[in-house]
Amino acid sequence: MNKSLFFALLMSFFCSGNLFAAELPAATGQDVINYLNEVNYQGWQLWPGKTKLYEGRHPHGSLLTTYVSKGAYQAIEGKAGSIPSGDFVVKENYTAEKKLVAVTVMYKQAGYNAEGGDWFWLKYAPDGTIQKEGKVGGCIGCHAAVKSNDWLFIGPVK
Repeated sequence: MNKSLFFALLMSFFCSGNLFAAELPAATGQDVINYLNEVNYQGWQLWPGKTKLYEGRHPHGSLLTTYVSKGAYQAIEGKAGSIPSGDFVVKENYTAEKKLVAVTVMYKQAGYNAEGGDWFWLKYAPDGTIQKEGKVGGCIGCHAAVKSNDWLFIGPVK
């Protein structure tokens, strides 16, 4: 193989970002928490049109901040109709006094949970203690009201 072809292949590999991309987690609470910490989800885009600490409602908290992974952001902006498999919606739940009390996560994983839009649901405390995870009946039951919007209350995806 000549040097220029080898160099071009090597550069495309490094520039693709795949070398440093974190592998998507399994649908378990601890794996998702570890992944979110590894990728620093707080560096992701906010849900389009939302600011940090916007007004929330029960059961999530008085104030909310919602981050979305890159593919989720692109799907929302592009009005794709649904969030792609492998993407995340991460909502920080705060008291009226701006104290973080929980992080709630929706992680889309094709084939995981057909009855719940293929979402893995997770709620954990700021110290990482898992409060709910998996096919959470309360989450699914509530969000079923907006299943035509890919189970998301926060804003339109189509």
